[in-house]
Amino acid sequence: MKHIPLAERMRPRDIQEFVGQGHLLGDGKLLTSLIDSASFPSLILWGPPGCGKTTLARLLARVSDAHFVSLSAVLSGVKEIKTVVDEARERQKSGIRTVLFVDEIHRFNKSQQDAFLPHVESGLITLIGATTENPSFEINAPLLSRCKTLVLEPLGTVDLEKILKFAVEDRDRGLGALELQVEQEAKSLLIDRSDGDARCLLNNLELAAELAVSSASLLTGVVITVAVVEKAIQQKALRYDKAGEEHYNLISALHKSLRGSDPDAALYWMARMLEAGESPRYIARRLVRFASEDVGNADPQALPLAIAAMQSYEFLGTPEGELALAQIVLYLATAPKSNASYVAFGEASADARKFGSLPVPLHIRNASTRLMKELGYGKGYRYAHDYENAIADQQHLPNELKDRIYYRPTNRGYELTIKERLEKWRKILAQRCIVANK
Repeated sequence: MKHIPLAERMRPRDIQEFVGQGHLLGDGKLLTSLIDSASFPSLILWGPPGCGKTTLARLLARVSDAHFVSLSAVLSGVKEIKTVVDEARERQKSGIRTVLFVDEIHRFNKSQQDAFLPHVESGLITLIGATTENPSFEINAPLLSRCKTLVLEPLGTVDLEKILKFAVEDRDRGLGALELQVEQEAKSLLIDRSDGDARCLLNNLELAAELAVSSASLLTGVVITVAVVEKAIQQKALRYDKAGEEHYNLISALHKSLRGSDPDAALYWMARMLEAGESPRYIARRLVRFASEDVGNADPQALPLAIAAMQSYEFLGTPEGELALAQIVLYLATAPKSNASYVAFGEASADARKFGSLPVPLHIRNASTRLMKELGYGKGYRYAHDYENAIADQQHLPNELKDRIYYRPTNRGYELTIKERLEKWRKILAQRCIVANK
């Protein structure tokens, strides 16, 4: 068995050996009930790498006495699916069920996923699809509606400690014959760098054990130290997909941390995205958007500073330019907030769609020709600078919208000044109206 990777050798053989997913396994839990009944519907197992999706599929097939077939969406296509279906029909004649496990099912395109539909619906095959991507984004709605989706979680520290202990002590499948000693700090480092992924943990442990054996002595025995672990593992690869759910989760976390005026959280989420390989330009664009949408006129400097940060990154590049993005993240997080501009624009746009092409009032049209003057363009226009406080008492909106107020400044930041100014102007106009009507 030595040629088989440790992660494969240590794969649980029955449900008692399975570690993790306590929200699905245990007394009265869904997966336990399905296993006890030896019957289950087609399933989509959604979770991060190394959380047990493939193992659960195999265990479910085993307890149901079904024939288990495994396909990888990376290596297979419609031809392979057709072969599986034809073989499933032959087994069905003998009363044997077929469980088809499709790893990375999100990599199948629409036509390939459609090929499963009639056979899942008829019960010819019980499909178990495993995916690291959000099924609502990546799985066709008709197929998804015929499957039960189970969400698997990354393995926690306690779960990973159990798996590591089993692997170190097990003499048949694990590393027990080496009589390994693993320093506590080395264990913590192995677990931390696995990022909730049991396969990653066991692969790193196996390599660390090989390095420890090569440097072992009669005096010390085989010891896995922190130094050995650091040699064995590379920098932890953060879970991230620039086109998938984690991308949207993290940018949402960044945006909401900024909106919630939490500079520490905002800085962390941006750093997470950058460390995972996100384009700094994408982050810069989102920060410019945030400056308008959520800070607005509460701090009019936010937008030009966000633009300046974006330009600084373009000028400096990575990694120096990322400091400018960090600076604007902290500025935006601690700036006063207002979405009044965002709301006002939304309401104005809604009226523009609802009322269509309302005519511009004649008095504020530009009379650039004699005909236009004769038609009344510009007639009665009041030049604002000729009036006190540069406020002219005239209507600028179409008649149908003449009383509309879209922009309602808040009491936060510079918008309080704007609000007070608008209120002052409205009082002046109201007083002029009273005088004019006397």
